Amino acid sequence: MECRLFYLVGQLGLGGLERQLFYLIGSMDRRRYKPVVAVWSNSPDDHYARELQWLNVPVIRLGEKLTRLAKLRALCNLVTELRPEVIHSYTFYTNIAAWWVARGARAIPIGSVRNDFVLDRRAAGKVLGRLCGRWPSGQIFNSFNAEQEATHSTTIFKPCRIYVVTNGIDLDRFSARPLPEQGYILAVGSLNKRKRWDRLLRAIGYLAKKGVKLNVCHAGAGPLREELEAIARNLEIERQFRFLGERNDIPDLLANAAFLVHTADNEGCPNVIMEAMACGRAVVATDAGDVRYLIEDGKTGFVVPKEDELALADRIATLLVDWELCRRMGGAGRTRSEQGFGLDRLRSQTFAAYRAEGWKDS
Repeated sequence: MECRLFYLVGQLGLGGLERQLFYLIGSMDRRRYKPVVAVWSNSPDDHYARELQWLNVPVIRLGEKLTRLAKLRALCNLVTELRPEVIHSYTFYTNIAAWWVARGARAIPIGSVRNDFVLDRRAAGKVLGRLCGRWPSGQIFNSFNAEQEATHSTTIFKPCRIYVVTNGIDLDRFSARPLPEQGYILAVGSLNKRKRWDRLLRAIGYLAKKGVKLNVCHAGAGPLREELEAIARNLEIERQFRFLGERNDIPDLLANAAFLVHTADNEGCPNVIMEAMACGRAVVATDAGDVRYLIEDGKTGFVVPKEDELALADRIATLLVDWELCRRMGGAGRTRSEQGFGLDRLRSQTFAAYRAEGWKDS
């Protein structure tokens, strides 16, 4: 097996980070760069493992090993055998492992921050979070907001060199769609605390009490489903708000939606906002992560303060009664997508970071 570019990822389930890795590898000349992917965890959900294998990209699982040390040894042996030129950790908590094995292989290590710099460090744990925040010395962030957090942080456990490469999307798969005559409000994302879907539920409850006719669909799975369903019942909006569960047909859901709502507390560069804009849909979103970089407030959608649920409800109501505004914002969003969200840009900026770290793209 030959390998020039080696990718280490935590898991390959149906998530935004995993989709970005698939996009990156799918957009490159795989015969030339010979990518190989190693998966650290042993996840039962390996959606993108299958997708990568369809691209004839080797996917090697380390998760069957019982301990971190055993996984690290297996990773060292694998890297020694393959001798890659670049080792890119695509998840934050595998950064230090990528740096460690690259030292013995004389490969160039690249780390990642795929969300919020502070939260990623905290989620990894006190020791691992510090190590992964500092090594490798060069790391790719997918968010300008995360870059600012790291730059202004007083900790010494942060990368020396930061490259911002925002997410890309498949503009053919997420193509412009005509606005339906009676589309629903769409929300997409995992049902976890960080996404703050309780805000959307309360905003919808407020509008329902005002007599506004509503049809909301949420796509995504997670541990808070029962809790959020209970909130919907208490607000008496269980008929207006449907939980669809995990879905793999987001382009079709967007095609039948009027607009997208996103209510997260902390984000990096949200894929679904970019996807909605590419499909020609207006977006109402809270000001988390790079939302203000993606959405031009008042032109491609509305950005509201995170804690202002009345403002969220007001912007939703505005789009519900003004279909022409939805159409105009959606058109502007598609134009914005074509200008800056494509996969060629994702690949070229990622490779530019590799070269800045010393890679010779021969």
